[in-house]
Amino acid sequence: MLDLLPAAEKVGARLKERGETIAIAESSAGGLIAASLLSVAGASAYFVAGAVVYTKAARTGLLGITDADMTGFRPSTEQYALLLARKARERHGTVWGLGETGATGPTGNRYGDASGHCCIAIAGPREFAITIETASPDRVANMRAFAARALATLALVLDDAR
Repeated sequence: MLDLLPAAEKVGARLKERGETIAIAESSAGGLIAASLLSVAGASAYFVAGAVVYTKAARTGLLGITDADMTGFRPSTEQYALLLARKARERHGTVWGLGETGATGPTGNRYGDASGHCCIAIAGPREFAITIETASPDRVANMRAFAARALATLALVLDDAR
């Protein structure tokens, strides 16, 4: 996780400087995004909540996402990552929400996405979503890559939202 700390420090500093808050809803990164942001001293100034939303039961229980909310799309898409980000933000009353979903490996997911597929979305004053493909079956490396890209994406969106 030490490799994620510089990006987390950068994001944390921006959020603190602006007096803004964030909630995280991640899946395939397994909590690394939230853990990275929480590893920064003073995280209580900006970090409100984080959840690993790995199953349908978790998305219902933790974020209140219903089957009706999922009509017309499936998990592991930019649309789903954006729903996670919006629901995390709404549920916790934060300025920003970050959603992450994907397939860590060593095999693909049941939706047909290959190992290394990840969708990341940011919701707030500006919204943005991105899909990355590492093409790697290495589960741990993918989790770190997904968390690193999520933090980098968040930093870019924060810069753009000034």
